[in-house]
Amino acid sequence: MPVQDISDNKAFLTEKVIKNYSGIFDKSSLSRIASIRRDTVDRPVIYIGTGTCGIISGAKSTLDKVRKFIAENKIEASIIEVGCNGFCSAEPLLDIQLPGKTRLSFHNVTEDKAEDVLNSALHHTVQADLVLGQYRQAGLEEWPNVRLIDNLPWFSLQTRHILKNAGIISPASIEEYIVRGGYKSLYKTVLNYPADKICEIIEQSELKGRAGGGFLTGRKWKIALDTAGDQKYMICNADESDPGAFMDRAIIESDPHRVIEGLAIASYAIGASQAIIYVRSDYENPLKVLEYAIKQAREYGLIGEDIFGSGFSLSINIRRGAGAFVCGEETALITSLEGQRGLPKSKPPFPAEKGLWGQPTVINNVETLANIPGILENGPGWFKSMGTQSSKGTKLFSVAGKAASTGFIEVPMGISFSSIIYDIAGGVRDGNALKAVQLGGPSGVCIPPAELDTPLDFEALSGIGAKLGLGGLVILDDKTCMVNLTRYFIDFLQKESCGKCIPCREGTRKMLDILNGITKRPKEESAHETLERFKGVVQLENLAHVISDTSLCGLGQNAPNPVLSSLKWFREEFEEHIFDRRCPAGVCHDLRTFYIDVDPCTGCNICQKKCPENAIIGSVKMPHFIIESKCTGCGICFDVCKFSAIYFK
Repeated sequence: MPVQDISDNKAFLTEKVIKNYSGIFDKSSLSRIASIRRDTVDRPVIYIGTGTCGIISGAKSTLDKVRKFIAENKIEASIIEVGCNGFCSAEPLLDIQLPGKTRLSFHNVTEDKAEDVLNSALHHTVQADLVLGQYRQAGLEEWPNVRLIDNLPWFSLQTRHILKNAGIISPASIEEYIVRGGYKSLYKTVLNYPADKICEIIEQSELKGRAGGGFLTGRKWKIALDTAGDQKYMICNADESDPGAFMDRAIIESDPHRVIEGLAIASYAIGASQAIIYVRSDYENPLKVLEYAIKQAREYGLIGEDIFGSGFSLSINIRRGAGAFVCGEETALITSLEGQRGLPKSKPPFPAEKGLWGQPTVINNVETLANIPGILENGPGWFKSMGTQSSKGTKLFSVAGKAASTGFIEVPMGISFSSIIYDIAGGVRDGNALKAVQLGGPSGVCIPPAELDTPLDFEALSGIGAKLGLGGLVILDDKTCMVNLTRYFIDFLQKESCGKCIPCREGTRKMLDILNGITKRPKEESAHETLERFKGVVQLENLAHVISDTSLCGLGQNAPNPVLSSLKWFREEFEEHIFDRRCPAGVCHDLRTFYIDVDPCTGCNICQKKCPENAIIGSVKMPHFIIESKCTGCGICFDVCKFSAIYFK
């Protein structure tokens, strides 16, 4: 991360801005704050999103091109690296703010487009095909005929509190976070409230853990506070391991100080002087951002010894996880931190009573902690005013898969699947039909279109046999094979099982064997083998219930969810695979039978040359034929045929 000079503003920000609750400043101070916030600028400012999604899309090359353009043309301009604003499918994102004008945002600005975008914007013209919109900024001149960002479908239904700084500020600047209200809640907390009062405020807000369990956060904190211990620990679980979920990473990359402030307040509330952020080791960019943010917070005296002269001291350290899926479970995470293999433990006792090194320990995930500063700043009633009767506040969701637009969003609890898919994400890509929505990661469930009006909150989802999980939504179109998808998730869970308990270790392996049998068609199968396969299929549902009822931890208890939900809502697709030995989506290669339509076939001979099994016969310029007994269903012939003469059933 680029190094910031903090010497000039340090005293001003910590002693005047943080401590001034009322926001009453003299003109000189207001001008200085506006300058740090970049409400007004005296030179062009160029913002480039360099979060992980931006980097993957080519943002680093765009950044290099921008720097080269500015240098070659001797333009006095500032270049700021920011996180992602959530609209990941629009990356690389490049924003430009000119003196007196509102901030413009451009989408899909790859290296080859950067120069044209800069040239036009610096000459006060807009490339209509690349402009995403402009930000709403009072007192600044708007660009004509350019829509406002917050009116775009992706943003218009969002309620952005956790994400209010995402894509706006530099994650490398503690100053920008502070002048936008950062660390005021920490200051208020340590100097005005006892620890039990903070627990009470969070409990009154009815904030539930955003990692899937839905336990009341304030209640968990109270248990740890009331439990005696030589040393208490507060742990931020940033080991986001669900495929399709990337919200924790995005929060860290966009607004790391919000997480640090929430972690510090939580540590004070439970009486912990040691805090740990547990991050998966392959999250290289978030790790760099966090390390630098912690360094800045320490230099500003916001963590460390005697914070704000309150007597409260806090050390925050980062620990890297090896990426084991099971370490998302809190007791397995704790054993990993203790230097052992990540294995879950039976509960009770719960970690809040006996956790890391046998001491009271609270584990909250990134999103849960990111909610804390806002609740302390605005009060529990403010938080309770959003959401549903039983699930308060907002929730972050990642939208992935076959959606027209993908990324991460923040919406009030209780929004429906339908609103997210069609109103925010723009429906299914390429005009295909929606087949299902996968919610909750590998151990989640697939929701059919008939249930799209279900509110996304803890209780409503429980009513249809689903769980909120981390909030990963994967949109599946009609080209998806539900049997193969279920097999994929069970394969993942079987490999990630810690192996400690027999139901999970052996049960997931047996389920995988059965699903492999369903999605494959052996060339030769005896009557005995056929009978065994059918017996396995019959046992699949019962086996899933046994695994769920008898496994030790959440991984095993939830591992059968993909099987149970798919059988519940897509049973006919399983039956087609089992009885007809047919995959309607054409995804299961071993169940595909290919044919050649003789009318469009020109006898070009390409398919025959490419077939690895020599299963295609025919003379040049004459219709070809496929020998079924030799065909393995690999699909190479289908891919190379230029005349659409090959089809499968």
